[in-house]
Amino acid sequence: MGPSPSSEYQNDGVSIKATTMIIPRASLLALAAASAADALSTTVAPLPPIDVGNRSVPRLDNGMDYVRLGSSDLVVSKVCLGTMTFGKQNTLEEGVEQLNLAFDEYGVNFLDTAEMYPVPTEASTQGKTDETVAAFLKGRKREDVVLATKVSGRSERIDWLRKDGSCAEVNRKQILESVDSSLQRLNTDYIDLLQIHWPDRYTGGLFGQPDFSPSNEKESNSFEEQLSALNEVVQSGKVRYIGVSNETPFGVCSMVEMAKRAPELYPRIASIQNSYSLVVRKDYEAGLAEACYHHDVGLLPYSPLAGGILTGKYADPDNVPAGARLNLFPGFMDRYRGSQTEAAASSYAKIAKGAGMSPTELALAWCYHREHVCSTIIGATTIPQLEENIKAYDIQLDDIQMDEITNVYKKYTDPTKGYNA
Repeated sequence: MGPSPSSEYQNDGVSIKATTMIIPRASLLALAAASAADALSTTVAPLPPIDVGNRSVPRLDNGMDYVRLGSSDLVVSKVCLGTMTFGKQNTLEEGVEQLNLAFDEYGVNFLDTAEMYPVPTEASTQGKTDETVAAFLKGRKREDVVLATKVSGRSERIDWLRKDGSCAEVNRKQILESVDSSLQRLNTDYIDLLQIHWPDRYTGGLFGQPDFSPSNEKESNSFEEQLSALNEVVQSGKVRYIGVSNETPFGVCSMVEMAKRAPELYPRIASIQNSYSLVVRKDYEAGLAEACYHHDVGLLPYSPLAGGILTGKYADPDNVPAGARLNLFPGFMDRYRGSQTEAAASSYAKIAKGAGMSPTELALAWCYHREHVCSTIIGATTIPQLEENIKAYDIQLDDIQMDEITNVYKKYTDPTKGYNA
């Protein structure tokens, strides 16, 4: 699912001119923050430290698995809760309820937010998601939560994030201000994983852009400036590790090599958060998978349900929920109808029906257990949606189902890039 080509492109409904996030590794700092519970949070009993492996949890038959995040020392659950609807589609109270359920009943210990959330991003609601996360953290031991957030990439439209009204870009001044503002909103002393939401540079091939063309190259802030600024926030203790998002093999390999050559100047990236699902997989698997494997960069797939396309909610045009994602962003629904993506989603839904599971369960079970996936970022607007999403972790697809998925993939290898084809 991607917008039509234009001079600016959309990510989470945001017009941008760049592509990815760029973020390096952080040195370990043992910091702890604890505070009293309030009416919005549930005080939980202390838990023993989580280590790599499987752990029994109340509502999963097979327990939750925990893995190390790339080259970092962070141990994260295989399911991460995304929060971008908190503060717009969900109230603060609803967001806290979701987080409490995921952490207490399903063993999730990892959440992801961003300075520009909720989406669609706008000045009047920016920061509301972080306020929800802060309310949740009040009833928790800080060290029990792996907290990831993002500094926004370059955009000539987003001019409300910085105090001086500057348009968003990834330079030293904005990185330092972004981190301080995020810490204040989140009411915490440190961020476990800081990610650049999309790159400062032009990369092509992202959010509906045509693929990379040298003639479209634009001036951007250097990797050196970005990574050195990230090193400052790591060395200060405000950030533990860094990662990238919507990144390319060039970006990943360039940043890793810089960190190898000058570790005292540039932190090493621990993770990459890219779109990855049954209908968006070729870009990652065809080049990034190899680069990230050899450089120990953990994949954090976002949009594993392709913005709801893989849930089956769009199958009946006359009964699509008013708040569904394709209805929130202008033009998305029109491009979806009659597209290769719609045909692919229908084919995967048929596999799910034959296997006696929902389309959501099939799509998430596939993503959760891919060998190159570290932790999958899910999101929901209701408690029933959240429970269906996390319970899908109990499902292991068999060889027959995987073969059927492969057959559909061969027919619709890159469907999101073939709208109306």
